[in-house]
Amino acid sequence: MDGNTPRIPAQQGALWREDFAFLRRVLIAVAVVLLVLLLWAVRDALLLAFGGVVVAVMILALATPLEARLGLTRGRALVIVCLALLLALGLVALLVGNQVEGQFAILAERIPRALAELERRFGLRIPTPEGGLDAATLGTLASHAAGLGGMLLGALSALVLAVVGGVFLAADPAGYRRGVAKLLPKGQGARAEEAMLAAGAALRLWLGAQLISMAIVGTLAGLGSWALGLPSPLALGLFAGLANVVPVVGAIAGAVPPLLLALAEGGSTVLWTALLFLAIQQLESNMIMPIVERRMVSIPPALLLFAVVAVGLVFGLPGVILAAPVTVVAFVLVKKLYVRETLGRATDVPGEEEAEAGERA
Repeated sequence: MDGNTPRIPAQQGALWREDFAFLRRVLIAVAVVLLVLLLWAVRDALLLAFGGVVVAVMILALATPLEARLGLTRGRALVIVCLALLLALGLVALLVGNQVEGQFAILAERIPRALAELERRFGLRIPTPEGGLDAATLGTLASHAAGLGGMLLGALSALVLAVVGGVFLAADPAGYRRGVAKLLPKGQGARAEEAMLAAGAALRLWLGAQLISMAIVGTLAGLGSWALGLPSPLALGLFAGLANVVPVVGAIAGAVPPLLLALAEGGSTVLWTALLFLAIQQLESNMIMPIVERRMVSIPPALLLFAVVAVGLVFGLPGVILAAPVTVVAFVLVKKLYVRETLGRATDVPGEEEAEAGERA
């Protein structure tokens, strides 16, 4: 070393290293905060992407057996599944579409009458403007109608994007998993891929359990409504089955239209309708789901309830609809990555055995 080169004292070098380490921690903290803010800003897009993942899992659950049993390529299996689903939806719309549409039209006509009957019986009064609707009221109604139309159009657009994105994800799931794993530090990629495989398997099991539960609940609600003489039993059963996709809250929402119609009928119909849907809810909670979950995936009911509230507050109505699959994925990731691998505690991870069996196959 040249004798004219200034020497940095050891103490000063240590101070510089401490300052550099402090600056590095500050920059990391700022980057984390910015990342969180970015994720919050695009939370709707993230939820839409997760909807695509749910669609992809459903399509793969149907396409994978075709690949294994018929020796088809992934692309051909996906084409067959998509065409079969479109054909099934078309047949359902052709066979019962007009009937369901007519019954929903009857419901739309009957429910206001039921509300009016409740007003008459119980002395309730809903204030209405005297002298008819003025221009301001009409403008308000028009703006609400436009807002509802925009919301429905947005929901339809989101559904189409989720379905298209789900098809692309199903075409090459391994490639997308590897892409996500490459964003993580070295040594964590393999763990991330294993966790994603387990989460996907658990989500597939949950979808199977949910479809079985929805079918049983919808059938029982439709048959029970028909036996009680309620109008539009097919529409009531369909609504109850679809509402069951939302944990806990869906059972209550599915019982509201039948109860409103029963209140308008009067007599013992209200009591029998309430008992019907209470029995369906108890049967679904205490018999159907426990039996199904023995072969599928089990999530604590309280966790699902709080997840519906939390995800709904963050994402709104779409979050409520997807709260259960979001909870399933989060439940698997927390148990595998945090409880088992970070804390070192033994725990069963839903979907892990199925994912390992699929990898071996």
